[in-house]
Amino acid sequence: MGTTNSFLNLKIAMRKALFLFFILNLVLACRPQQKDQNKKSMEKNTEKEHKATTADNDQPRVTGIGGIFFKSSDPVKTREWYYKNLSLAENDYGSMFEFREGRNPDKVAYLQWSPFDEKTTYFEPSDKDFMINYRVVHIEKLLERLKENGVKVLDSIAAYEYGKFVHIMDPDGNKIELWEPVDTVFTGLYEGKTTR
Repeated sequence: MGTTNSFLNLKIAMRKALFLFFILNLVLACRPQQKDQNKKSMEKNTEKEHKATTADNDQPRVTGIGGIFFKSSDPVKTREWYYKNLSLAENDYGSMFEFREGRNPDKVAYLQWSPFDEKTTYFEPSDKDFMINYRVVHIEKLLERLKENGVKVLDSIAAYEYGKFVHIMDPDGNKIELWEPVDTVFTGLYEGKTTR
């Protein structure tokens, strides 16, 4: 009887060992496939992101903030306060912020921060104390789409060496400045004199 139990226990132990060996081999066999699947999945995601980026670049759209403008009772005093207390780099209009484009980190881009005199007419017909400038691509196509959508366009596109501009109104009565920038002009003008 003792021999039968020992033999039965040995048989059960061998089955367990074979089962564990089988499971272990199955897991190890699947790992390289899983790595290949993960690699293929990552490659597909990268390809999708590239296609999305390329498609985005062809679309007329906002790409970021190009300027923050606000009214001040004393713009000179306000600028000096920001220079002294928050170490903003100084320029004639306020401060030029320098940053890198998210999808093209080798490209330097800029944002202008400017306090305006409270009596400025630049924000009209808006009666708000601020105006935001948005960086855009394909400003002509964007303007066409805005007109088709019934957006109030305040002027025609004006071109300068540092980019193209047009102004629109949003539903809340905010004047918006759209800017298709030529950032390289600022790189030469403000080298070493930007907030970053």
